[in-house]
Amino acid sequence: MKLTFLQSSSYILEHNGVKILNDPWLVDGEYYGSWSHYPQFKFNPVNYSDIDYIFISHIHPDHVSFKTLEQLDKSIPVLIHQFPTKFLKKNIENLGFKTIEIEHNKRTKLKNDLYINILAADNCDPELCGKFLGCGTAETKFKEMYFDSICVVDNSKEVVVNVNDCPYELAQSTLSLILKQYKKIDFLLVGYAGAGPFPQCFEIDNQSKIILAEKKKTQFLTQAEKFIQYFKPKYFMPFAGRYVLTGKLANLNFYRGVPELEEAFDYFENSPNIPSNSKPIIVNSFSTFDLSTQQSSKPYLPIVKKEKESYIKNILSKRKLDYENYQIPTIEEFLSLIPKCFFRFENKRKEIGFSTETKILLEISKTQFVKISCNGESFEIITKEQSKKIQNYVKMFLDFRLLKQLLMGPKYAHWNNADIGSHIKYSRSSDTFERGLSYCMNFFHI
Repeated sequence: MKLTFLQSSSYILEHNGVKILNDPWLVDGEYYGSWSHYPQFKFNPVNYSDIDYIFISHIHPDHVSFKTLEQLDKSIPVLIHQFPTKFLKKNIENLGFKTIEIEHNKRTKLKNDLYINILAADNCDPELCGKFLGCGTAETKFKEMYFDSICVVDNSKEVVVNVNDCPYELAQSTLSLILKQYKKIDFLLVGYAGAGPFPQCFEIDNQSKIILAEKKKTQFLTQAEKFIQYFKPKYFMPFAGRYVLTGKLANLNFYRGVPELEEAFDYFENSPNIPSNSKPIIVNSFSTFDLSTQQSSKPYLPIVKKEKESYIKNILSKRKLDYENYQIPTIEEFLSLIPKCFFRFENKRKEIGFSTETKILLEISKTQFVKISCNGESFEIITKEQSKKIQNYVKMFLDFRLLKQLLMGPKYAHWNNADIGSHIKYSRSSDTFERGLSYCMNFFHI
């Protein structure tokens, strides 16, 4: 098998004339315009006309990029896990593709001696899902976890495992299933970085953000080590970590806690925790690693930090985010949507049995917040002066044009994607993260 790295979590796996394009995010501007590529990625749809299959691991835009998919040949079948809820399937099919759902842990022949196996991140174990409240933002009453998947591709001789964005603790039962079926792993694709709003979007002094960002780096590099230690692959490649914040959010890049790819590679190459028979691989975009020859097609060329900083400053920071072309909504529009949003929020809170004295304070104008109760009380429109008297709170600030899209529902915008895209700024009275609070907020829409 040959693996050609493209960008972030996107790559082409090829064997015996069969090509699988994995999680194609190949154009700038996902997460409502905030995520872009560096190094720059030159995407030409014509170059992917010979693809036999597209594999999509889960619904996050850097894995199922609609801006990319809409430019690809719609006759290419899309492989996905047989998730219990058809949200991903419907979204892909709405673009004009045909989906092939693969049953959980069923090794499935594609063609020319190439097999694929797609496993749910937690082996569809309701108990695991219940312990990880909020990991899946579109689950059904915590009965099944279907948010992410692990992909195994083999040709009866070589085995490639892609763990995508799966948290190690959540995926452990699935990992054991993989090792039972595949005795040795030749190549492991493992994430080395975590996206999200922390710490760059929080009201914290810059020095503390730097400290927290370094801690975040270590946390995700350590998680990657656990996957490597478990599988003991012959080769492994850190991936799914490259993104750059764009437009008016570009000033947050320094505080994200995301290591450069070279930084991750150096960490793994020098880590005493990596099995001695496991070798890290690093390649540039469009470079290929051949499992048979165990060679890369080209030597790796590291990025030049000054060139990256210049590109962010002179190009990316000047781009508009998707919603910046929308009309600014009126306060009356918000007031008409909020009661229906709270009704859905409150139903979800009751459903999962969550309660807290912490109030969500969502800015809806320069002088007003909506105070959202999370303990059975109602919502209230308050002034900024009144908000200062509330002791237990999480304040949320975002562009009002995006806020309207979020209140109108997932068809327009999703809270989780806005969060990952660094569009929401936070101020909170306590450093304690209440997962249930964050989870319920995903349902604050009509």
